Amino acid sequence: MVNTLSMTDEQLVKAYAQGNNEAFDIILKRHQDKVYNYILRVIKNEDIANDIFQETFVKAILTIKQGRYTENGKFPAWISRIAHNLIIDYYRQEKSENLQSADLDDVDVLNRKELCEDTIEDAIISEQIRDDVKYLINELPHLQREVLRMRYYQNMSFKEIAESTGVSINTALGRMRYAILNLRRIAAEKDIVLTL
Repeated sequence: MVNTLSMTDEQLVKAYAQGNNEAFDIILKRHQDKVYNYILRVIKNEDIANDIFQETFVKAILTIKQGRYTENGKFPAWISRIAHNLIIDYYRQEKSENLQSADLDDVDVLNRKELCEDTIEDAIISEQIRDDVKYLINELPHLQREVLRMRYYQNMSFKEIAESTGVSINTALGRMRYAILNLRRIAAEKDIVLTL
């Protein structure tokens, strides 16, 4: 029998999926400090960071047990992505709980979030969304990536894209359609959330 301590993350995940609970204990010990420190660095509140940390590994357990973990050799990135998405969910929930009705007499109607500068949390989330979009675009096939960049980053019309790439307008439109479909698919597969 293989010593579980010397197994790779992927082997441990597979062993855990097959019922070896010790395998998950080892993978948790390997990554808990890095994941917790990342969460705490963003959240800056130990109690909330602990909650999100626990939720991260609960979600990982459920995903693995349901057979939805896709082996890609990047467990640390996958577990960090789960933590990141839970942090975004936390900030979204905070944001919605802090909205108040203007119908209340003691509420200053001008004291509204949309009239204020972005918070550090908004800036962190926006930066992460930009990074996620770049990552997703880089995952696209070359021709789809090319059309998407021309359309959204260079503001080219589909006629201009067709002329520049030497294809018909329909081909350029088709590539854009498949690019968008693939972006959605990859985002869903990688559990990437692209909204504030």
